[in-house]
Parts: sequence; structure tokens; C-alpha cells
Amino acid sequence: MRNMPIDPEELLPRKKMPEIVLGQDLSTMSEHELVARIAALEEEIVRSREAIKARQSTKSAADAFFRKN
Repeated sequence: MRNMPIDPEELLPRKKMPEIVLGQDLSTMSEHELVARIAALEEEIVRSREAIKARQSTKSAADAFFRKN
């Protein structure tokens, strides 16, 4: 058995395909799938809002630090 060269792309981590695609055709989705989609979108909204708060907090701390100096 010959050793085959390794394809460098095989060594890279594979990106997970997004479960939700904005603008996706919804006509083929069942009610259950649509409910699950909305729940996932709502979770992503919460996650995004938390990320915004974290960035605002970091910015506020930096602003306060540099105002004192």
C-alpha cells in the first residue's frame, strides 16, 4: 500500500454549515421547522444583544480609564 500525500485542506477544521440562512425559501419548511427556526433566531438575537452589552461595557471602561489620565 502506497502512502498518499495528505491534502492540506483535509487538515483544516471544517466549518459547520449555518443552520439558518437569511432569505432562505420558507415554503418548503414544515410548521415544526419554522417554529424551531424562530427559536434559533431568538437565541441568536439574545446572544447578539449580550455581545453588544459586553462591547459597550468594555468601551465604557476604556473611556473612563482614559478620561482620568
